[in-house]
Amino acid sequence: MKLLEDRIIKDGKVGEGNVLKVDSFVNHQIDVDFMNEVGKEFFRLFGDEKIDKILTIEASGIGIACIVAQYFHVPVVFAKKTKTNNIYADVYTSKVESYTHGTTYDIVVSKDFLKEGENVLIIDDFLAKGSALLSLMSLIKSAGANIVGAGIVIEKAYQKGGEIVRDMGVRVESLAKIKSMSVENGVEFC
Repeated sequence: MKLLEDRIIKDGKVGEGNVLKVDSFVNHQIDVDFMNEVGKEFFRLFGDEKIDKILTIEASGIGIACIVAQYFHVPVVFAKKTKTNNIYADVYTSKVESYTHGTTYDIVVSKDFLKEGENVLIIDDFLAKGSALLSLMSLIKSAGANIVGAGIVIEKAYQKGGEIVRDMGVRVESLAKIKSMSVENGVEFC
């Protein structure tokens, strides 16, 4: 998506450790008009699929998923990173290794919100090594639901997460695929 690539070049910042900061428009401050264009693009890509739910992970994926869900007219379910008092014992659980935070944590979704036979589209902001995406897929499988695919805003294609998931037969649509990036040279797209 050229619009997204142009915005990454204009407003994105590559930090130490190959961290791409898009927090001025994607995942800290959200440019809603811009993200609406992202939502339209995901609907263009997946609009021919039957989708019952959109699944994401807190926190950065929630805003994006909500915008996408408006086009599909379906609810958004988000995996919580910590089990809270308002989520009861009946949950699906999976582990996620966070590249950005350097930690491993459990994610949970109440069994009330993922049901057998539902068609679920995953939406997330980044795909790098694939840990979050694989964990979300695990939750869907645990529920007996169907994985329609994954819509990713930005994929670090030089890491192997997208390749791993695609090799599993899951449709992954990334709006911007980064071939390489560095503080010195910026971002190069596939």
